[in-house]
Amino acid sequence: MATIIGAIASSHTPTIGFALDAGKQQDPAWAPIFAAYAPVSEWLQQKKPDVLLVIYNDHVTSFFFDHYSAFALGIGEKYEAADEGGGPRNLPPAYGHAELARHVGASLVADEFDMSFFQDKPLDHGCFSPMSVMLPHDGAWPVKILPLQVGVLQFPAPSARRCFKLGQAIRRAVESYPEDLKVAIVATGGLSHQVHGERAGFNNTTWDHEFLDLFEREPQKLLDITHAEFARRGGFESAEVVMWMVMRGAMGDVRCLHRDYYLPSMTGIAVAVYENVATEDADVVAARSAQQRAHIGHQLKGIDDLEGTYPFTLERSVRAYRINSYLHQLIDPAFRERFRSDPAATYDAAGLTDEERDLISRRDWRGMIHYGVIFFLLEKLGAVSGVSNLHIYAAMRGQSLEDFQKTRNAPGALYSVAGDAGSGTQWAGGKP
Repeated sequence: MATIIGAIASSHTPTIGFALDAGKQQDPAWAPIFAAYAPVSEWLQQKKPDVLLVIYNDHVTSFFFDHYSAFALGIGEKYEAADEGGGPRNLPPAYGHAELARHVGASLVADEFDMSFFQDKPLDHGCFSPMSVMLPHDGAWPVKILPLQVGVLQFPAPSARRCFKLGQAIRRAVESYPEDLKVAIVATGGLSHQVHGERAGFNNTTWDHEFLDLFEREPQKLLDITHAEFARRGGFESAEVVMWMVMRGAMGDVRCLHRDYYLPSMTGIAVAVYENVATEDADVVAARSAQQRAHIGHQLKGIDDLEGTYPFTLERSVRAYRINSYLHQLIDPAFRERFRSDPAATYDAAGLTDEERDLISRRDWRGMIHYGVIFFLLEKLGAVSGVSNLHIYAAMRGQSLEDFQKTRNAPGALYSVAGDAGSGTQWAGGKP
């Protein structure tokens, strides 16, 4: 089974990444940052985790307010460094552990956390700033990651208590994963700082140290502090420390192996390493994990007995992401024109495999479903191709349109999601 071997708490200010990229290791103003993170690097080198579950917030880089979730879990296979306005940092991509991510995501939803899931989104300094000073990364990172983005920029935002409960659910999720993996939890954000308005530049080192003490020894005292009170004590943007409570909820009673604090400019930079004081009985953990796995599978138990039924699970979403992403572009009028005029060029641009190109070119509706395409992209392809939904339904059942329509109460009905449906569309019944 997977095991949580310990946890790291770290600020994620871009100052950290700047100091590293600018080669400030010997600069007296910046050297304390590197000294603070050296024991963290040593701990990671000693423990050699397989996966870092990184709790961070995006800074309006990959997540905008057209769709802003409280909790978004990365389930993809690769994460690039984001361009935050002046070009991305020179960092290699981080690779995800997609299987663990799917398991954790399913477990959290089973535990009634309404998660969002993301793929193909670059990660900004909230994730990579602390990672880059903790870990060697010349050409590749030595560990896989599972990024958890917490929506702390737009209010209402998750409370400290809700984040703590999420951490408890993450522990259940990780420990119920059947493969032997060593997982370290990394919480990022804080400490005291404010970067907007007339109060910009506010810091409170006394509160920062008090917070660190409570976080380690009496975390329950932090759970009912409101965002407004965190802002009053530590500056408005410091309220992001609720993300630390996710990590704290995933741990039990802890001992602090390392702790450091430094205020070079705008943000109180804190870093700490924790391990659980006690190890639970292996039989108790195994029994609880088996129960959690059954709990995770409860909602879809028996679904495999339904012939011709293919739930769009997280596994299918990741496996068929490329072809689904390609077909999703059909909502763009300019892409539709390129698709109609030169489909091969659009296949090349998307990097589709030969199998994916063949499925689309032949309009193999049943084959695409089997491959992992979600139906609601098939109907978009149908609309662009002049193929009605009824033609697609019939093809998936292996029937002619005429035979399928005999099973309907309105056997002459034809429709699609095309905007001009019903206003002169000539149904092709196949690719145009």
